[in-house]
Amino acid sequence: MECDKCGREAVMHAAYSGLHMCEDHFCESVEKRVRRRIREDNLLPDDATPEDPETWVVGLSGGKDSVVLATILHDTFARAPRVELVALSIHEGIEGYRDESLAACEELAAELGIRHEVVTYEEEFDVRMDEVVEEDPENMSACAYCGVFRRDLLSRYATRFDADKLLTGHNIDDEAETAMMNFLEGNITQIAKHFDASLGGFEGGCSERSRGESEAFVPRAKPLRDVPEKEVALYAHLRDLPAHITECPHAEEAYRGEIQELLYELEERHPGTRHSIMAGYEELAALAASEHRGGDGEFGECERCGGPTRTDICRKCDLLAALT
Repeated sequence: MECDKCGREAVMHAAYSGLHMCEDHFCESVEKRVRRRIREDNLLPDDATPEDPETWVVGLSGGKDSVVLATILHDTFARAPRVELVALSIHEGIEGYRDESLAACEELAAELGIRHEVVTYEEEFDVRMDEVVEEDPENMSACAYCGVFRRDLLSRYATRFDADKLLTGHNIDDEAETAMMNFLEGNITQIAKHFDASLGGFEGGCSERSRGESEAFVPRAKPLRDVPEKEVALYAHLRDLPAHITECPHAEEAYRGEIQELLYELEERHPGTRHSIMAGYEELAALAASEHRGGDGEFGECERCGGPTRTDICRKCDLLAALT
């Protein structure tokens, strides 16, 4: 199998585009898609300069997605440093698992020469996920607790570091799975939030906060959201990046797993399914967000922690109260 661009040996075939690519052209393709997403979402304002750079906090877990994202961002802005990257890692209190991935984070941050910060559930919330799994007063999956706590810390520390953007390594598989779950559950509110959480919405960004957003809200972006998971993994392998590719021992999102398998099968039989899902979902999310903003869904402050929420008590504080 030969590369369609240069005739050298191909390392992958993108069925959704029909292209066969060698190692160099494949890596270049991934990097181009990330940079195109940065441009199309207007993540970097024209007035950002090396003397007055933007601060971007990158959620760095040590897994393949966040490691690839941090590397491409670093390489993109290394020569013209209009962006200062801050890698933020979160230790959930999972024996063995997170310690190994943090080692990968530290290795990458040192290699790239970027600032690396680590926060823990234990220090911030006085809980450890190993203990939460044993207690589970809300009878939920570990991922449900962990996702709420992690999002809170990412947002809070992005604000504390005076970040202009908060970036996460969600790929197109992650996004398509979430889209399918929200649609099948009929969760219009979550669909609207999915739109509002992106920088100015999916149809392009702006650096201004939307009406009704908290002043503490740091705009979020997902520059990897055009790249399939398998391609992210292959890129990490070909670039020999220090990614920790091991599943969390508490991962038990059965429903998401079913959706994941369904999408794999659909993509295998109908290449391009993920891209089609996201194209339609983004339009639907924009409409849902427009309707959502027309109501009384403006942000207020949580009565307990002061964080942004549309209810009196934020979900994080609800969960922490149940655990005490």
